Parts: sequence; C-alpha cells; structure tokens
Amino acid sequence: MRTVTIVDCGLSNIDSAVRALEYCGGDPVVTRDPAVVRAAGRLVLPGVGAFPEAMRRLNEAGLTDAIREAAIHGERPVLGICLGMQLLATAGQEMAFTQGIGVIPGDVTPLQRADATERVPHIGWNTVEDIGDCPLLKGVPPLSDFYFVHSFHFKPNDPAHMMGQTPSYGGFAAIVGRGLAFGAQFHPEKSQANGFAILKNFVGL
Repeated sequence: MRTVTIVDCGLSNIDSAVRALEYCGGDPVVTRDPAVVRAAGRLVLPGVGAFPEAMRRLNEAGLTDAIREAAIHGERPVLGICLGMQLLATAGQEMAFTQGIGVIPGDVTPLQRADATERVPHIGWNTVEDIGDCPLLKGVPPLSDFYFVHSFHFKPNDPAHMMGQTPSYGGFAAIVGRGLAFGAQFHPEKSQANGFAILKNFVGL
C-alpha cells in the first residue's frame, strides 16, 4: 500500500475518493493540516461546488501554500479531481475573478455550448482522448469514457499542459499536467474500470 494524502476542503465527497483509492492500492489519509500536506508523498485534491468558496476555505486553512509547495517545489505527485483540478489553475472566473493555487498556469472559464444538443452543466459520460502521452492514461483504451459533472473548464496557458481532451463543447481539457501535477475534469472514482485505471496509475507514480 502507498500512502495518498487527500486534502479535505469541506466541498467534496471524501468517502468515495477514499474507497476508490483503497481499491486501487493506495493507503488514503484525509487531512486539513498544512504540515501533513507538505509532508505528503502523494496528494489528491478532490472538490465539488464553487471555485471562490473552495479557495476561501483553502486560504483560511493555510492549505493553498502547502499544496503549491508540495506540487511545485516538492515535486510530489498531485491529482486534482473536478473542482480540485480547476483549483490548480492561476485563476477562476466563477462569479468573480479569484486567484487559484497556481500550480498549472491557466484560467477556469465558463463551459460554452458548441451546438444546441449540448447542455450546461455537462453531466454524464463522455470521451477522453490522450493528446499528451499522459502517464495517467497508461493502459486505458483509446477514447474511453469517463463521468463528468461541471459547468466550467480549465484553459491552460501552455498547450503542452493539456494532456487529455474531450471533443464536446468545442473541445475542452479533460486532463491537464505539469511535471508530476495532474488534474482530471472528470471523476475517476465514479468512472468504473477506466477511472480506477487512472487512480492506479497515479498511485504508482
């Protein structure tokens, strides 16, 4: 078993992430302690809800700097899930401009429909295409489906940081990555075998 520290900002279903990581060979530890985050060997940042509220909670708990230091300076494997992925950005535009953690340069902007058949929020199964030789997708069949729930999307400044794409809504980043820091817009813990493969690959980093 490999220890995986899960950051609890109070805006996610931690239990589902814990169970999925246990199933995938991880030993999850849930924390709101910045010292534990700084010392983590692997870090998962899950989240659902609003970007500004999540950042407020992280800032008040002293977790923002701890996550940034672990990801950038500590070069630890980090995985942001759904809102957690978006929080790794430079800034978000949900309700108001809000500074993000700043691990992967880019902005979080509203998801735009490309045609009348697409709905916002985007809820349900959709395809992810590997466009950046993503280590999280190792062994995952090409163009596999994953489960999404979101109204905003991450637009990385550097195209090289976009590692997985979903073609709907004009094409948006399903996976971003910089070094050992990754973000998944979908929920791997709710995406059955393909999602578990993602988590197993992360635990193995």
